[in-house]
Amino acid sequence: MSTLFNERTPFDILFRNFFNGDLGYIPAVETKFPHPLDIYYTDQGLHFDIACTGLSKKDVDIQIEGDEIRFKYERPKKTDKLPEGFIYNGLSKKSFNLGYKIAAKFDLSKASAEMENGLLKVLIPLADEAKPKSLKIQ
Repeated sequence: MSTLFNERTPFDILFRNFFNGDLGYIPAVETKFPHPLDIYYTDQGLHFDIACTGLSKKDVDIQIEGDEIRFKYERPKKTDKLPEGFIYNGLSKKSFNLGYKIAAKFDLSKASAEMENGLLKVLIPLADEAKPKSLKIQ
């Protein structure tokens, strides 16, 4: 028996896996990717930067309930017909429903949001109790 087919290089495995449908190859178009966003913390508080390309302020719904914040956009039903005046419609305006539980050290009641250049920016400031305090020595 020839050793040619017994040796497996990474290229051989990739090549065989690509054409073998039984191995569960899923093209990228069918894969769900998470919605693009950044979450980071500064001295000001907790920041959310959420990509909202092609959306306006009215399209995105922000709900605060208890210690949770939710960002939601529901894409209208897709039709085969392009909107009036469109030659090509390629912007991906996908629905999203993102919810996060916020720690007590942040004050959700003082949260602020703004939309700038297709980026939804939300700031949840530190609660007064969580800010550093100085103690006088007596």
